[in-house]
Amino acid sequence: MFNPFKKIMSELHISGGSSTSSSADQAVGVDVGTTSIKLVELKKKNGRAVLETYSTLALAPYANLDIGATTNLGTDPLGKAITDALREGSIVTKNAAFSIPSSASLIFLLDLPGSITEKELPDIVPTEARKYIPVPISEVTLDYWVIPHKQQGFYNDSSDPSTVPAKSEVLTVAIHNETLSKYREIAKSSGLDADMFEIEVFSSIRSTFAHELSAVLLMDFGASKTKLSIVEYGIVRSFHIVNRGSFDLTNSIMRSLSIPFARAEEMKRDIGLLGNGNDRAMSDGLRLDVDYILSETSNVIQAFERKYNKPISKVILTGAGSLLPGFRARAAEVFRTEVDYGNPFDKVEVPEFVAKVLAETGPEFAVALGLALRKLG
Repeated sequence: MFNPFKKIMSELHISGGSSTSSSADQAVGVDVGTTSIKLVELKKKNGRAVLETYSTLALAPYANLDIGATTNLGTDPLGKAITDALREGSIVTKNAAFSIPSSASLIFLLDLPGSITEKELPDIVPTEARKYIPVPISEVTLDYWVIPHKQQGFYNDSSDPSTVPAKSEVLTVAIHNETLSKYREIAKSSGLDADMFEIEVFSSIRSTFAHELSAVLLMDFGASKTKLSIVEYGIVRSFHIVNRGSFDLTNSIMRSLSIPFARAEEMKRDIGLLGNGNDRAMSDGLRLDVDYILSETSNVIQAFERKYNKPISKVILTGAGSLLPGFRARAAEVFRTEVDYGNPFDKVEVPEFVAKVLAETGPEFAVALGLALRKLG
């Protein structure tokens, strides 16, 4: 049976694994969100990944909604939207990789006895994973990867290399089979050849991380949710979802000021947290929603720091919501650490005249570019 997640964990930077899907000279990464579709087309030239083109398309019009509203489109409308985005971006390759939303998957760590051997894992992991998965194990595609002991937070107090570690941490992912079927159908409907699907957080790590060895928080501020991943040595050590995103901020403005959604979306994007004078009340109200997200994020950071007795050295922001005016400064104030925008276009060659524009829009394309990079192999 075809399993698009086979050895997915070997794609993490720290392991140095090779891609399980065939590499190509040209590929497009397809990131299907709730408010928009983002595409990035890359070409391999002289051993380097080169940006061919990129495209973004709002989904709201396909559901007769205002721009910025979240959608829940079926397979055929999404296929049409992707086809339109491909045409508008003049994307010609059919060789594609699709993202799977983190909200449609489970990512967790299993703490197992260090004495368990590799041969025992195929039997033990599914049994232990049942504790975290709310549906029958037969209804999901399950994959796992053992974190090397030297990168775990549990050690025996001994210098003897033959000593068995007290515990083993196993990074585990589960995707509902219906979700995989849905995305295969979307790919087919859009006319793309997609033999690779990847959970979006791994795509973002590939495109935005360099050689960070300390613990880093990847904060993906999306439309409907904010995804939080603590990454160390390129490995996801903690994953959480805050059920609030930039769409909720627009709704808050709309309700508090009694204005149309479209006008609220415009004010959010143009003014954000930086309002003064007549806009001060709007920004102050918006800050309450933003601070809720940041507070939840702080709780995740503190829990990690207590468990592993090590600090989060940096926060990387991705997702369109992170471009909210004033958000980065507010996040730095709350977290009291370095906060940077992810710039996935740093990983590829781009025309000099658009480099600045791409740096500013980079956080929105982290997933799509990461997918294209993996597809290139």
